[in-house]
Amino acid sequence: MDLQLNDRRAVVCGSTQGIGKASAIELALLGASVTLIARNKAKLESTLSELDRSKGQHHDYLVADFSQPQELKKIMELYAANTEVHILVNNTGGPPSGPAITANLNEFISAFSNHLLCNQVLVQALTPGMKKAGYGRIINIISTSVKVPIRGLGVSNTIRGAVANWAKTLSVELGPFGITVNNVLPGASMTGRLESIIKDRASKQNKTVEEVEKEMIAEIPAGRISTPAEVAAAVAFLSTPAAGYINGINVPVDGGRTGSL
Repeated sequence: MDLQLNDRRAVVCGSTQGIGKASAIELALLGASVTLIARNKAKLESTLSELDRSKGQHHDYLVADFSQPQELKKIMELYAANTEVHILVNNTGGPPSGPAITANLNEFISAFSNHLLCNQVLVQALTPGMKKAGYGRIINIISTSVKVPIRGLGVSNTIRGAVANWAKTLSVELGPFGITVNNVLPGASMTGRLESIIKDRASKQNKTVEEVEKEMIAEIPAGRISTPAEVAAAVAFLSTPAAGYINGINVPVDGGRTGSL
């Protein structure tokens, strides 16, 4: 099984914390050179120092704010003009929690821009290089809500579903060029976002954080919350040559929690 990513370049978004950071670390361990993208330069430099270089990789970073898709477009077009990328990991922090019915229009617009529009900007900038190389892996880290909507995450459920269908469409369009497009669907993974959701739920339900976490774990057949590294392992595999015939699918990494096939 070919799991080596030597001489491959990966761009990983939201890569200074959580699943994005864990994905960057895993890809570097497989031999990829990694370009980190986030908005905090200090955190980018800190993460950069943690990446494996044992296979002679050259890692770097780009500072970009996904609330500004036109600025991201300029940054990525300049970057892509001089760099051939083979792997793109789309990963952006989720929208605030709350029911869909009470969400205002700006919440939907902001989430759509941060997730779908920025993903589109990245794909348009980087796929020409993938086509030239005859090798491309686009992995979108979204949510199990694309299979079963999660209560209290109305805006997120809506936008994640849009990203999933966008990805499926791209998988058909890009497949003939040796480019695969897949979605990784994390369940409960102990990231900053999950901690925020747990605290918000505890406050609204007048419960302790421990009580809410225990209720969440009770819904997971594996009996525990995952680590970001466990989700990153799926991202890393889908990036490899071994996953070349896996295209256009949603991969839940949720300990069996999602109540659908």
